[in-house]
Amino acid sequence: MAPPRKIVHVDMDAFYASVEQRDDPSLRGRPVVVAWRGARSVVCAASYEARTFGVRSAMPALRAEKLCPQAVFVPPDFARYKAVSRQVREIFARHTDLIEPLSLDEAYLDVTENKLGLASATAVAQAIRDAIREETRLTASAGIAPNKFLAKIASDWRKPDGQFVVKPAMVLDFLAPLPVGKLPGVGKVMEARLAALGIATVGQLRAHGQPDLERRFGRWGRRLHELSLGQDDHAVESERPTTQVSAEDTFAVDVPLEATTEAIGQLAAKAWSGALREAERSGRTVVLKLKTSDFRILTRSHTPLQPPTTLAEVIAIALDLRSRVELPARTRYRLVGVGLANFRRHDELPPQASLFGP
Repeated sequence: MAPPRKIVHVDMDAFYASVEQRDDPSLRGRPVVVAWRGARSVVCAASYEARTFGVRSAMPALRAEKLCPQAVFVPPDFARYKAVSRQVREIFARHTDLIEPLSLDEAYLDVTENKLGLASATAVAQAIRDAIREETRLTASAGIAPNKFLAKIASDWRKPDGQFVVKPAMVLDFLAPLPVGKLPGVGKVMEARLAALGIATVGQLRAHGQPDLERRFGRWGRRLHELSLGQDDHAVESERPTTQVSAEDTFAVDVPLEATTEAIGQLAAKAWSGALREAERSGRTVVLKLKTSDFRILTRSHTPLQPPTTLAEVIAIALDLRSRVELPARTRYRLVGVGLANFRRHDELPPQASLFGP
């Protein structure tokens, strides 16, 4: 059997807000909320000082302002955050080429073998965090474990500016007391379904046994049991293939469904431009996303026999998908998005039907 992998999950601490506090000394020690002000804005990031008031990412900005009236709102500067993210990625690359970025501020690293010959994954994580602090004047936290999902859980354990190791012999005891919501793929709906069975912790999930979980939830039940045992064989993917390209926009004021036509065309053009960068692969499925004024999210998708070959086809499909939205005419929409998904290599696509039959 192959030896256990050594996976590190590195997560920058309150990244956007920390960059702002680093670059503007007057913000240090103050509750900083990275967001545009306004009724339609959401929080991109919150400093730890703001988090003590309950402010969190993705929260409506108005809600954040009510929770923390003394917060300093700073508009996001993604060009600056991306520049810092590139610095951090360069530090990662000194230690391994197996890097799987999840976002600008976090990534998985497989350091089963590391370039500098450091004695352990723990030493690699410490060296990376030291370099980040020295070269960017920011802090990062890290989790070290035999697989990705355990490393991600562990990176939260000693935040901010800490690291935690889950050794193979610790896995079962480490997981047992955790709420099932910590497992990847277990959202509020599944949490509620498990709670109805008397399952609140990973240990209780494990004790429930695979047969009943599989009977109730099918293949997902088997997967839940594997996760309760700490089993996950997903490798770090340094070059993840594109699965979807999309673009979305929030309207300045909520609009009726028929008023989204122009935006759908513009967003389809952006998505199509991104899809064209995939020289060897095509997106088979067109996806339309809508968000209502009360934050209900709707998605509609269509997979034609052949992938769209022109922007006009993408727009036509997206508009047809819009016609399948069956909400009352009085409904207003705050956001629309268009995407292409289900990318496949050209040699994996079904053959084009002949105009003249077989």
